[in-house]
Amino acid sequence: MDSVIEILTAVDAGGLIILILIVVGLITAVKGVMIVDQASVKIVERLGRFHKVARSGINFIWPYIDKIRPFLSGGRGLQAMDLREQIMDFPPSDVITRDNVTMQVDAVVFYQITDPMKAIYEITDLGYAIVQLTVTSLRNVMGELSLDETLTSRETVNTKLRDVLDDATDKWGVKVNRVELKNIAPPSEIQDAMAKQMKAERERRAVVTEAEGTKQSAVLEAEGDREAAIARAEGEKRATILEAEGTAEARERIAQGEAEALIRVREALNEENPSNYLIALKYLESLEKISAGRATKIFLPFEASAILGSLGGIREMLRSEETVPAKRETVDEIENQRIENEEPTGPETEEQSPKHFTDPV
Repeated sequence: MDSVIEILTAVDAGGLIILILIVVGLITAVKGVMIVDQASVKIVERLGRFHKVARSGINFIWPYIDKIRPFLSGGRGLQAMDLREQIMDFPPSDVITRDNVTMQVDAVVFYQITDPMKAIYEITDLGYAIVQLTVTSLRNVMGELSLDETLTSRETVNTKLRDVLDDATDKWGVKVNRVELKNIAPPSEIQDAMAKQMKAERERRAVVTEAEGTKQSAVLEAEGDREAAIARAEGEKRATILEAEGTAEARERIAQGEAEALIRVREALNEENPSNYLIALKYLESLEKISAGRATKIFLPFEASAILGSLGGIREMLRSEETVPAKRETVDEIENQRIENEEPTGPETEEQSPKHFTDPV
């Protein structure tokens, strides 16, 4: 301190004034240089009026004439204004739905300042204004919806809120990018009713699903039975067709064999029409069937004696022609057949039933 006083006493009045001016100049030069951070701006006023927007980097101002206008947001005064996207969260607020259900809803607003001059001069407190505007807009939007719609249509609510806030804050130089509902809290009795409703709905879905499964199972089982019945019927149809074809083929072959036998018989008998032979043969077959029964008496038709007499004539004719082996064999077969048919079926038959015809031969 003594050295400073000694210097001042040693300097004359003119030198003191020059020294004071140098110190004041240095202080003024330092105050005239202003550095602004990246993504931030400052509003410069000159003599109480807007002068310019100081952006990021080095800016020069006139000290004692220019000053920085503070930016008010949420009750706080800030020297610099942040141009980045900002997040504003506000506490839950009570809203009433269209069906008169009171619940608490809180949201988050994402906004960005696009015009710093409007954000300063068009609104007093930008942050407080955005909060109040969001609360009132949220109440209006939620009042147009029912409880179920508010719980299931969050995206619709977010879109409506964003459009309303974006239009209202446009004159403030603010762009609202997104509005998200954080939580929707209905009253406890509403939550209990919703839980019961959800349980009943799940039980209904379970019953419906079980019924649909039973129905589908029954349909599939019926379709399976139908397909099985169709396949069974097709198999039976095919088997019947094959059996009929086999029977027809067998009958055809039997008929062919009988036709060939008739041809041989006709050749053996030297007759054009072997009808007598056939009639006699059928009579013999009938007698065989009649004698095979359990009856104690057998009645023969009157024409049977004539048939048997004709058989004796055939035998004599075949015996007289010893030069033809085929004729002899045919007559022997017929005679053997006749003898077999004439033999009694048992001792009981011989005692109880007498012969009713004689061999004409």
